[in-house]
Amino acid sequence: MDKNITLAGAILICISIILGAMAAHGLESLISDQLITTFEKGVKYQMYAGIGLLAVGLSADKLAFKPNAFFALNLIGVFLFSGGIYAYTFHEMYEGLRTAALIVPFGGFAMILAWFIFIIQIVRRS
Repeated sequence: MDKNITLAGAILICISIILGAMAAHGLESLISDQLITTFEKGVKYQMYAGIGLLAVGLSADKLAFKPNAFFALNLIGVFLFSGGIYAYTFHEMYEGLRTAALIVPFGGFAMILAWFIFIIQIVRRS
């Protein structure tokens, strides 16, 4: 087990549950239904990343490589992708947040790259 990766995954999952509850019960008076759906997309991908990190962290001692790049790229990806979405959803209240959407694709790319690197490392070590 890798304690840092496992802990990060658990924290991301916990925060995504909190944010999902907030989206379901607290945002309807602040933002449109369409933006709530957008916010929930950020929550969903944060949850996916958390589950992935949790799985890799719990099984890290069975891997023939250190998943450090995978870990770092996933965290960067979540902060840029989900964080960018969270910020963007409030652009109707704070116009300056509209530009947060520009960082979202970089976060998605970081998460894709993390899994691509992970796959390559598994294939190389097999």
